[in-house]
Amino acid sequence: MLTARQRLQALPVLLALLTLCLALPAASPARASSARHPVVLVHGYNADPGVWGALRADLRAAGYSDAELFSFGYDTHQSVNEVLAGRLGAYVDQVRRETGAARVDVVAHSFGSLVSRWYVKFGGGAAAVDHWVSLAGPNRGTSTAWACALWDQACRDMTPGSYVVKNLNSGDETPGAVKYATFWSNCDEVVNPDDSVPLTGAANTPVGCLGHNDLLGDDATSAGVRAFLSS
Repeated sequence: MLTARQRLQALPVLLALLTLCLALPAASPARASSARHPVVLVHGYNADPGVWGALRADLRAAGYSDAELFSFGYDTHQSVNEVLAGRLGAYVDQVRRETGAARVDVVAHSFGSLVSRWYVKFGGGAAAVDHWVSLAGPNRGTSTAWACALWDQACRDMTPGSYVVKNLNSGDETPGAVKYATFWSNCDEVVNPDDSVPLTGAANTPVGCLGHNDLLGDDATSAGVRAFLSS
């Protein structure tokens, strides 16, 4: 039997154990939220990270914190395969280091789809990306890119039959264990033909008659992206 003095000496230990036990249940939600991947947003040609304002707001409303949302900014007039895909890869590695996440989700608009696809297919991104989303991406090229192809490398990369387009669509269009999705409009004034966007092996979603940039702020498209990221 413990003496009164021994009981008093044991009291701090008992209190510490009680505090630890009470703290354990609170750890469960943190473990659950860690299953969600950070999201890397990749803008399109002649754009900047500011285009993601609406989607970022929707993702925050869905429970993402600012520490889980990242926007890759880059010079959109450079080569997909020689420059930009590698820079995106370095950025994704930085995000993974900062967050401790093994994988990220990528959402790309327009030209950003080619940059991020090259990174996934040829730059090691298949091991670092869990979900990949293309909004109005010229995945099989677009005839409108001929208008600037004479002086702009990125435009040349977007033309139908370019080195970039041919290689991205050779063999498996959606390689690895990455989950792929595309969202496309039948009224897209930039991506021609409209069916350049869908990919074999991806979840391809038509969004109706929307302008090329309208997909960035469309509520139904945003809901579809959020549902896909949570799948």
